[in-house]
Amino acid sequence: MRLSVFLLKNASPKIEYYSRFSPSPLSIKQFLEFGRDNACEKTSYMFLRKELPVRLANTMREVNLLPDRLLSQPSVKLVQKWYMQSFLELLEYETRSPDDPHALNDFLEALIEIRNRHNDVVPTMAQGLIEYKEKFGFDPFVSSNIQYFLDRFYTNRISFRMLINQHTLLFGNDTNPAHPKHIGSIDPACSVADVVTDAYETAKMLCEQYYPAAPELKIAEFNAKAPSKPIQAVYVPSHLFHMLFELFKNAMRATVEHHEEDKDDLPPIKAKVTLGKEDLSIKISDKGGGVALRKIDRLFNYTYSTAPTPSLDSKRVPLAGFGHGLPISRLYARYFQGDLKLYSMEGVGTDAVIYLKALSSESFERLPVFNKSAWRHYQGGPEADDWSNPSKEPRDASKYKAKR
Repeated sequence: MRLSVFLLKNASPKIEYYSRFSPSPLSIKQFLEFGRDNACEKTSYMFLRKELPVRLANTMREVNLLPDRLLSQPSVKLVQKWYMQSFLELLEYETRSPDDPHALNDFLEALIEIRNRHNDVVPTMAQGLIEYKEKFGFDPFVSSNIQYFLDRFYTNRISFRMLINQHTLLFGNDTNPAHPKHIGSIDPACSVADVVTDAYETAKMLCEQYYPAAPELKIAEFNAKAPSKPIQAVYVPSHLFHMLFELFKNAMRATVEHHEEDKDDLPPIKAKVTLGKEDLSIKISDKGGGVALRKIDRLFNYTYSTAPTPSLDSKRVPLAGFGHGLPISRLYARYFQGDLKLYSMEGVGTDAVIYLKALSSESFERLPVFNKSAWRHYQGGPEADDWSNPSKEPRDASKYKAKR
């Protein structure tokens, strides 16, 4: 315990120092050009030994603005410990020369260890929210701040892992022989339809563990730029798979439960992939009964789920329940300047649309920055609504009749 307090005291000035720098966003094109043409391990080392502490420090400063009662939850404290440990390990390379014969290999091994340490950040943080909610509940102001923080925290994590994966895949032994043309984690000619199919098949296998059937998939493509060619993108297939897998899980669950009486004749899930001058869009459509308009925004709330909360100890992969699936999928889409939107008709079904940039040169990282604007977001109190709210009981208009 004394050692951790000692490390914290010594690390605090460094965290403050690095948090003064804004992260440096990169585009998919920049990632690609560096990995393809002039991949130099020393250059990557020199960039990452500063950039990774900057991204960690920005998010570590912001964590401390959360409510004390949330920070005191065991799962949240564990996540903070992981971040502190990783930050301290990166500081060991702050002044270490790339010409040191062991520096590059030691750094590579450290990055792999850091990445593995952070593997369970999302479910652990989700568990921390559950611990807090069970003890204290959520008022609208706290919930709003947690939503704001987690969007930024998880985006930071996506970017952190992106940088680490690019380095370890380019300069380590992580290269996947099944994808020799990948530049790190980026596929320069990613077949979108193939990723759609892979995500569907994986979600279908999971669905069939919980239900006796799963809806079929119908997929169509429309390439406005080259009508006779299949649609390809310069993108990170694992990011796209993550988004699609989540959407297919939700669509399957809704479809099977909405058509409970006729599981032998489930309506198919339809996927449409389109490519225009600016956008690459993927629409997933289901006939799962849809969602009421007032609930759409809640689906992107980390504290909301329509499924029972799963156990972290269970060996069975949960189909749903933590409430993190959709909001994190939207962060993956937004990370490279895209988006994810839901359009629903209650009683019929839902269309989920993923928007991605068609050009890799426009696909820049969208990164959170810890500054005064972010700090002020946590300081203000709840404000009064400046739009009228309907009262619970309709007013008796007869009281306002003019006397004759």
